[in-house]
Parts: sequence; structure tokens; C-alpha cells
Amino acid sequence: MERKIENVKQRASLRDIAAETGVSIATVSRVLNDHVNVAQRTRDLVLRAVERRAVASQRTRTVYVRCPYVLTDYFGLLVSSVAEGVKLHGLRLVLDAGESGQGSSVLRSLPETGDVDAAILILPPEDGEELLALSRAGFPFVVLDPRVPPLPDIASVSAAHFAGARAVADHLISLGHRDIAVIAGPEEWLAGDARLAGHRAALAQAGVLLRADRLRHVEPTTAHGRRAAAELLQGSPRPSAVVCFNDKVAVGTLQAARELGLRVPADLSVAGFDDIDLAEATSPPLTTVRQPLEEMGRIAVAQLIRMVEGQALEALHIELATGLVVRGSTAAVA
Repeated sequence: MERKIENVKQRASLRDIAAETGVSIATVSRVLNDHVNVAQRTRDLVLRAVERRAVASQRTRTVYVRCPYVLTDYFGLLVSSVAEGVKLHGLRLVLDAGESGQGSSVLRSLPETGDVDAAILILPPEDGEELLALSRAGFPFVVLDPRVPPLPDIASVSAAHFAGARAVADHLISLGHRDIAVIAGPEEWLAGDARLAGHRAALAQAGVLLRADRLRHVEPTTAHGRRAAAELLQGSPRPSAVVCFNDKVAVGTLQAARELGLRVPADLSVAGFDDIDLAEATSPPLTTVRQPLEEMGRIAVAQLIRMVEGQALEALHIELATGLVVRGSTAAVA
């Protein structure tokens, strides 16, 4: 028992054991130092906590990574960077991916799952109350690319959506565009709201209001972007530029423009967001906004490691800078 106690002293603080057992730090210290003036029931309680920690310390910690979406370029990059970070820290990863998981209530059971120690939740579809309930249960987790605005006491890592969207709109305005259509993302997404707000801010600065007939909200896919762009581009007068929620929507816009006989960028400028590999493969290559996806994943893992080790987070909500990438799909207004 003395060897086990010494090992626990090295691995866990007196404060941790006191918090787990509900006794004072001084009482834990007396038990670990084998003082006699401790009730047997209290001594047994503390020693059982010691035993549990000794067993737990010999098990490789497991991180549950939930990404309830198809692992395409965007989500694939996030998951890959998280997986690399988890491996680097010597942890085990359990991946739950695919759209079929969007309707599950897995978060409620995580605190009772004995073989999972922490989690990274990528764009979780759950509402804020479910996330707060998980936090109140004391289960450590980090939200990567949150769908809703950052919540108190919940760690999150995201990109500067507002600033990135404003930068790409400013770029189009600097080229002389004023009739700019926006194909925005889902209204209930934080990224969708923030990017649309960035576009509006840039237009307002130029003295332009975004008209209702120049705005569409779509699911962030190529097919939805193509349909929305076809509607916008067949109207009269036609917008001189379209700024899109992401690169996939922008690809759909390029397809719609080509089908209508429009030349990009001579007749129409098109811009995206994310800078996935697809952005460089289009014809012409897409002007877009680069998100630091790999860095976002690495930072999410680093934050989670600190939480698991009981360290306080200096920054609870981290927002990484985005950057404008100008390519051939945008040009001065004709």
C-alpha cells in the first residue's frame, strides 16, 4: 500500500482526491500519511479513491471525436488534424462520423461511459442546453467549429468568420462591384450568421444595402449553390458578383454561370470561403477565404489536454484569423 500511495502522490494532487471524495485536503493528507486520527469509514473512502486513480493512471486515455457529417475536404481536414494531435499526445481516439449520427443523443451518455475520458465535438448539431448539461456533468470536451455562439464555461475553437467574409466583400467592392449577391449558409449556423454579417458590414461601409432579392440561404453543397445561383443570375438586372458561403457553393455558382453562358470573371465575379483543395482546381481558380483548419484541430486537442490534466484555460473561446486568397474568379466590374 505504501508504494501505491507514493505513486498516487506523484500522479494526483491532494485537491483532486479531496474533490472526488468530498473530504478536506487535510483529511486526505492524514490518510495518505497513515495518521491514526481518521475515522475508518473516511480512511476507506479515500483509499478507494486512491485505488481508482491508480487503475485509471495505467489506462491509456481515450478521446471521443464526434463529426456527424460526411468526411469531405473540410471535415476531413479537421478530423485528420485532431487525430494527429491525439496520437502525438499518446492518447487513443474513438471516431464517430457520418450524417446518421446527427439525430442520436450520445452526448447524454458520455459522462457515464467508462472507457471515454474526454471529447472533441465538431460542429455539434445539439442545442446549447445539451452542451451546457454535458459541461455541468463535469465531462471535459472542446467544441470545434461551433454551430451556435460560444457558451459560458464551454471551450471552443473557431475561425474569424465575420472578418473573413468582410475581407472578401471588401475585395469585390474595391474592384468596383456594388450589385453583389450573397448565397449564405443555413440561418441557424453561427458561421452563416457571422459571414452574412461580415458581407453586410462591408456593403454598408460602401453605402450599399443588401437587398432581399440578392440573398439566398442554402445548405452548403454544390447542388444547392447551383440552384440558388441559377435563380439569382436569371433575374434582371443580373448581379455583377456573387459571394458564397463556402467553396462548394461557389463551385455550384460557377456551374450555373457556365450553363447560362456567362464568363467568369468577365461577366461575373465569384468568391467562396474555406480554401479547400477544390478551390484551386476550378476553372478559373476561386478567390476565397482561407480557414486554418489544421491549426484549429491542433489547438482543440491542446485545449482538451489541458482540461484533462486539470489545468485552467487562459482563453476559453479561441478564434483564429482567416486570410483572403485572390485568384482568377474575381475581376474589376465590366
